Amino acid sequence: MRIRNQYSFALLLACAVVSTASAVAQAPVQPAASSEKHLRAELALDYTLLRSNAPPGGCSCFNLNGGSATFAWPLKPASQFALVGDLTAAHASGISSAGYDLLLSTYTVGARYRPRLGHSPLEPFGQVLLGAAHTSGALVSGQTNAGAAFAANLGGGLDLRANQRFSFRLIEADYLVTTIDNGVNNHQNNLRISSGFVVRF
Repeated sequence: MRIRNQYSFALLLACAVVSTASAVAQAPVQPAASSEKHLRAELALDYTLLRSNAPPGGCSCFNLNGGSATFAWPLKPASQFALVGDLTAAHASGISSAGYDLLLSTYTVGARYRPRLGHSPLEPFGQVLLGAAHTSGALVSGQTNAGAAFAANLGGGLDLRANQRFSFRLIEADYLVTTIDNGVNNHQNNLRISSGFVVRF
């Protein structure tokens, strides 16, 4: 608790310094430029497309459309590593000739690594997240673990920094695996593509 309080105080102080400098300076000052290297807590809001092969065997693939919210908290100031929590929900209808529908939600947490690229506005990252998947709809009706199955995200993305506070998530691509019962192999391979914007605090 003491470490968290010290970190919160340091983060608030850094934000205050940057805000004050921006208000009174006519040109960027060196401390503000150097602070851009420090990762901050951030919230990403994205449009998400899932490409899924939920029918067992082969790839009778279909698309799900939805959104995701991802929160990242750096382990310490200027750290390249962050703790990450992700919430994704996507929906599809008219699946197969039977017209099934599916709502897939995932709740995952894990770690992110963001390498430094000097003063470049491009900010790549890689991450590994583990958690649970929840499904509903006619496609999974009667499946015993539709309410809670294992899920994992492995992938990364690329952000374009606009300023200290905002970035554009140009693309995030993840391999999303879920283990919902399907009567054959209880395994689904999904490609998750996201794009949106990032707000830093």
